[in-house]
Amino acid sequence: MKYRMKQRLFTWADAFTIQNHAGESVFSVSGKAFSLGHQFSFRDATGHELAYLKETLLALATTYEIYRNGALAALVTKELFTPMHCTFSVDVPGRNDIVARGDLWDLEYQFSRGDRTVATVTKLVMPWTDTYEVDVQADEDAIMVLACTVVIDMARHRGRV
Repeated sequence: MKYRMKQRLFTWADAFTIQNHAGESVFSVSGKAFSLGHQFSFRDATGHELAYLKETLLALATTYEIYRNGALAALVTKELFTPMHCTFSVDVPGRNDIVARGDLWDLEYQFSRGDRTVATVTKLVMPWTDTYEVDVQADEDAIMVLACTVVIDMARHRGRV
């Protein structure tokens, strides 16, 4: 399934609108304006919270926790030493861990589980806002991949907020 994630302009905190392949708004991500570390609520079109993202401030590397239904669903960590590309590990319960690896310019990310690609993310060159095309394999958790895309955007643009 293909999605377009676009950062909203003129908000107190970072916020994104996510559209499906038909251009319909299906999700929104809203940040808390005055919080210690980044915190985001990931909601469906009706306003129901599907995930909550929270930056962990005491970690050595940039780390975010993703909660679903009040329980920790994933720990996303930016690898410290990756000189030619940016890499994130997504630690989920069980053996389903994901690695997101960017290209040299951090415009393309490939999410993989082992040697299987589960999603690709392409940053579009758009004026004023960050916009991403996210293509998630049909049998994968789109909400998790989209939430990780928000984390990557925040980690790559730390001084922006």
